[in-house]
Amino acid sequence: MSEALKELGAYIEVKRPDCVLAWDVTHGELNVDVTPSNIEDFVEFLRTDVNCRFSTLVDITAVDYPERAKRFDLVYHFLSMYRNHRIRLRVAVREEEMVASLVDVHPSANWFEREIFDMFGILFTGHPDLRRILTDYGFRGHPLRKDFPTTGYVEVRYDEAQKRVVYEPVTLVQEYRQFDFMSPWEGAKYVLPGDEKKDAAK
Repeated sequence: MSEALKELGAYIEVKRPDCVLAWDVTHGELNVDVTPSNIEDFVEFLRTDVNCRFSTLVDITAVDYPERAKRFDLVYHFLSMYRNHRIRLRVAVREEEMVASLVDVHPSANWFEREIFDMFGILFTGHPDLRRILTDYGFRGHPLRKDFPTTGYVEVRYDEAQKRVVYEPVTLVQEYRQFDFMSPWEGAKYVLPGDEKKDAAK
């Protein structure tokens, strides 16, 4: 299988040198690093080329690397049921960079791209309805960015007196912010039933 994937990686690189930056086969999967400029055209090539036929978009997600100039990796997973192959595309993008939507090529990209916009803040040009999908309309920030606070910015609760949902700034008592990361078994001096027999036997 890996030999077939290596042949496929070399074939794709030769056919689309304008898009492919690098490729490798790792853990039995073909990974291709792609430029963001021609992503829509490249995916159309993968879908229609007789040697590829990656007709199924399985997933799109992103990974945040805040220390990099190109902060995000967009990751696309495709399946060829005709060839029984999978391919993963990685596209490195800057924080403010916009990426072409794949909705025209794969309509199933619609909600994947909305989720990425909601969770990471990456914008997709040409998307028919790019708005939040998992968080509320007035939500601030993007929860899967690594610099997003684990407590969030606001909390939501139902106020019985006002008979409505209210939004309030998150306020935590300082003691809840202290984490010692110690296992409950480390350094504990527990006396379990029967331990006294050990001392009596000496």
